Amino acid sequence: MQKLIEKANTLMEALPYIRRFSGKTIVIKYGGHAMADEELKKSFALDVILLKYIGINPVIVHGGGPQINDTLKRYGIVSEFVQGMRVTDATTMSVVEMVLTGQVNKEVVGNINLHGGMAVGLSGKDGGLLLCTKLLKEIKGEDGKISRVDMGFVGQVTRVDPTIIKTLEKGRFIPVIAPVGVGVDGESYNVNADLVAGKVAAALGAEKLILLTDVPGVKDREGNLLSSIELSEVEGLIESGVITGGMIPKVTCCQEALQEGAGKAHIIDGRIEHAILLEIFTDVGIGTEIRS
Repeated sequence: MQKLIEKANTLMEALPYIRRFSGKTIVIKYGGHAMADEELKKSFALDVILLKYIGINPVIVHGGGPQINDTLKRYGIVSEFVQGMRVTDATTMSVVEMVLTGQVNKEVVGNINLHGGMAVGLSGKDGGLLLCTKLLKEIKGEDGKISRVDMGFVGQVTRVDPTIIKTLEKGRFIPVIAPVGVGVDGESYNVNADLVAGKVAAALGAEKLILLTDVPGVKDREGNLLSSIELSEVEGLIESGVITGGMIPKVTCCQEALQEGAGKAHIIDGRIEHAILLEIFTDVGIGTEIRS
């Protein structure tokens, strides 16, 4: 009986959050180990299906770096990276688009639908969702001078038209977005999935932006998890070296999303089963919340 009571208490703890977020949109960046492990893939699908059933609108933006790497390797295409970002020529772009929109996107959609959801796959080309321009990467040389590197068909989002997402939400569908954008002349661009998620969250005025990662969240100098960060603290944490390496672009993405219209941002460990539900519907949460 005590175990049953504990289950009931868990539901009661979630009730105020369900009430607060009903009818709201939550944008989730799906990537990392959560996309590779079979149990975690099922856990993710059930999480977003549950959100939809209780009246919350999840919007998924997925990555696909490992799958792109595997396919390029099979084709004998060697990638060049600049500060961790893939230089994308026309041949590489055709593979990137094929993998992201034709393979990964359909796998994510299929997995959600397999477990009882109603997901629809999109890319940034659909409905003019993501308009992009070429990204010129700024590199600081040893002499201190800044140079710009042409990254090929790597894009930065200049405009998000959320009309197609809102239409799908009204039809009770779950949008699943591949991070491929379109230029003014119809050319395809490879865009960082974190950045796409941030821009989409801002354009929708999402209640939350959630980034699934392979780390617990943002940590302090002693390695302790920072459960909450104020938006005004972000710059200082980066300058002081508390936020370093690959966490910088993720936090910066959250920062921009909040400044442009999203409500809160969360960086959580996608290796934990039902990580999304634990972050949204519990008093403590499991990751780092960034709030304005």
